[in-house]
Amino acid sequence: MTPGIPPFFPFQPMPSAEGRSFPTHRFFWLLALSLLFSGCGYNQIQSEDEKVKAAWAEVVNQYKRRADLVPNLVSVVKGYAAHEKEVLTQVTEARARAGSLAVTPELLQNEEAMRRFAAAQGELGTALNRLMAIAENYPQLKADNLFRDLQAQLEGTENRIAVARRRYIQAVQSYNTLVRTFPTNLTALFFHYSPKPTFSVENQAQLSQPPSVDFSGPAAEGVPPAPAPR
Repeated sequence: MTPGIPPFFPFQPMPSAEGRSFPTHRFFWLLALSLLFSGCGYNQIQSEDEKVKAAWAEVVNQYKRRADLVPNLVSVVKGYAAHEKEVLTQVTEARARAGSLAVTPELLQNEEAMRRFAAAQGELGTALNRLMAIAENYPQLKADNLFRDLQAQLEGTENRIAVARRRYIQAVQSYNTLVRTFPTNLTALFFHYSPKPTFSVENQAQLSQPPSVDFSGPAAEGVPPAPAPR
């Protein structure tokens, strides 16, 4: 029993590691702060922030997966269409530009950096579309087993990119709504949680319509026979 505190008082001072009593008023302050943080949305902000980071990590992972397919795609297409130098160069340079951008946690707080990242990935996607379209003019290329395998991997990766981007946009929308809405916006301001940038797409429906890489149709008429692979 601690002197000066009635025996019916529900909270007795807690002894510290050195044997001294922990003042009761400090216990109440800690309890109040805990309730304040849980009631003001701090924990919810933390949760939504982690969801954004996880969604972004998946976006980056899928873009990297696509970039890893480029060297083999360029190589197999070059074996049948070496004279398509312009398109092959565009793909290689677009991949290099996309890979040169540093993907750091700070990018999630920098709208301009996010815009550059999205633009670079868009350029690579466009260049890949041109590269894959070459196959329409080269029946032997379309029949190549390695090319068909890479084509299937690219199609699957484009689908995963579309899904990952959509999930990231949804996660950012939920987070931004939380940090801009009263009263959690006060908590966000106090702990320096600001709105995050997202992908800027003129037509959001594009996210559910990945580029077509289906080359099962007939080759274009009037095309000369493709050269044999080297």
